[in-house]
Formats: sequence, structure tokens, C-alpha cells
Amino acid sequence: MDSLLVYGSYGYTGRLIVSEAVSRGGSPVVAGRNGESVRRQAGALGLDSRTFDLESADLVDSLAEFDAVLNCAGPFVETAVPMVEACLEVEVDYLDVTGEFPVFQRLTGYDEAARDAGITLLPGVGFDVVPTDCLAAFLHEQLPSADRLVLAVSGSGTPSSGTARSLLEIAGDGGVVRRNGRLVEVPAAFRSREIDFGDGPEHAVTIPLGDVVTAAESTGIGSIEVYAAMPPWAARAMSAVDSLGRLLEASPVERAVSRLIDAVLDGPDDRERRESSIDVWGEVSESESDGRRVRATMRTPNPYALTAETAAVAAQRVVDRRSRDDRVPPGFQTPATAFGSEFALEFGGVERTVLETPDD
Repeated sequence: MDSLLVYGSYGYTGRLIVSEAVSRGGSPVVAGRNGESVRRQAGALGLDSRTFDLESADLVDSLAEFDAVLNCAGPFVETAVPMVEACLEVEVDYLDVTGEFPVFQRLTGYDEAARDAGITLLPGVGFDVVPTDCLAAFLHEQLPSADRLVLAVSGSGTPSSGTARSLLEIAGDGGVVRRNGRLVEVPAAFRSREIDFGDGPEHAVTIPLGDVVTAAESTGIGSIEVYAAMPPWAARAMSAVDSLGRLLEASPVERAVSRLIDAVLDGPDDRERRESSIDVWGEVSESESDGRRVRATMRTPNPYALTAETAAVAAQRVVDRRSRDDRVPPGFQTPATAFGSEFALEFGGVERTVLETPDD
């Protein structure tokens, strides 16, 4: 994997991914804008390093020697587009670990350009959206006539500072669902329902995860909602944050909150990554009143632990297949369209359970 550049390699998630890649025999080049942090990381792991930022004049030249770039530098609403545009110019495959739906939506707009350049755009090779995307694709395979998809996640844990800053970027923007092939803005937590992830019903509300974009690409389904399990008081708090959106978007306030996030958050420790898990639930259905449906769940390890593995493997696979006849197709891809609906099941601790089939 010496033809891979990992950008933002010294952040919490980047460190986990690079360590995982090295443990698998890879030697990615680590990179970022903080030269001291990059060199320290490279020295500790015996890797090469590069230092540059995404506004530098030599960004394109900095990428030209690589086969693929794995972007771990969030918020991705700020970093994805300049990196993708540079990758297009030098025909380098692009991957990232975003879960931000606006990023996925923006990058779908580069599909034709990526096909023309012969490069793969594969965002979301982390927890969101690998397991949810693979579950959605599996459900659709069981019921190809389905025209509705609901996904939901349940779990808790400590976020990294990068994840928290990404959430800050979209805080106050409300929610989004897909209706008849179009993204529709809705209030935060605008709809709720009870979902049984395996241990009894849990209260869940709609959230704007990236699957409203990626699952549409993976399945062709036009109506999609994504939920997260949370107690009613947390849902009310989401609505309150939505009402404070303009305040959070004010530059001084946003900068102050970002500094606070960096000061108090790093991410889950080793024990939490080993012991915590996440449950994913999915349902596809036909819209007719007597339509059929399929339901399934997927249990995964801690999101950061899983992301380290899925991102490292996805990047290695893209690089390894680049010069072969079975290379990952060019253009915008999702984990499921790139590697198939069983991709998530390749990783330890991931289990899928079918709850209901069309014949039930």
C-alpha cells in the first residue's frame, strides 16, 4: 500500500487507520498541514511523510505520485471538494471517511468527471456508511421491487474531536429525507418511531446521515429515511439546537465551540473501542397497502474500531485493483457498489440477522 497517501493522518481517526494499515503490512505515506505532527507520526511508524494544506499552490503536484488518496481530515464539507478536484486533475483515486450527507451530495456531482478521468470517488469508507450501505444493498437484493427504505442506528460512545466538529458544521441545518428521488429538508428530529434493534423497542428520530444519498446510489430506491435511537429528551434537545442554527453559524461562536471541542474531546479509549458496539436496523418495503417487506439487523464493533479496518481495507483494495481487470469502477461509488453488499461481513464482530422475508 505504498501508493496510498493518507491525509489528516495524525487526527484521532487517521491515527487508527494508519496503524491498522501498517499492521496489515502496508506502508502508506502520511500527510497533513501540521509538519511537526506528520513527521512525529512518520518517525514512530517508519513511514514517509508529506506536509501541505489544501489551499497550497502545490496541492496537485503533492498528489501526483500516488495511486489513491484517503482523506481523513474533517470537516469534510471543507476538505473533500478541493481534494477531489486535485485528484481529478492528476487522475488519482479518492476515498474518505465522511458521514456528512452534504459531502456525498456534492461528490455525486463529480461522477461524470471522474468517469471521464478514469478515477474512483469512494467517500464514506468508515462506519457511516459501510454497514448501513451494505445492509441497504442486501435488503434490496432480497426485494428488488421495494421503493421505500428505512435505516436506523443505536449505540452510544465518545466522539472524536473531528466527528464533533463535523457535527457542528451541520448543526442547526435541520434534517433531510429522500422523497420520490429528491432530498427534502425537514426539521430536526421531525419524525419518530419505535424500533426494535434486538433488545426491545427503542425511541428513534430521523437524523441527516449520509445514507439518504448513498443508499439511493446503492439501491435505486427513491424514498429513504434514517433514524437514530435516542430518548425523547435528546430528541427535544436536537430540535432546540436546530432553532439555534444561526447562532452556531456565527463565526466567533463557531470558533469558540471548535476550540472547546478540541480541548475536551479526543475519542474513545482502547477499552471503549474493544467493548462497545453499534446496532443497525433496516427495512425495505413496497408502497402498496399490502406490499411486502424485508427487515434485518446488523451488529458491529465500536464505530472507530470498525472504521480503522474498513478504511484500511478499502484503500488497499482500490490500490491493488487499480492495475487489474477487476479494478473498482470509475465514477462515484459507495462501499456496496464498489465491493458488494457482503463487504461489511468481512470484518470481525459484524453479524447480520434477517428478521423478516417477503414470504413471512
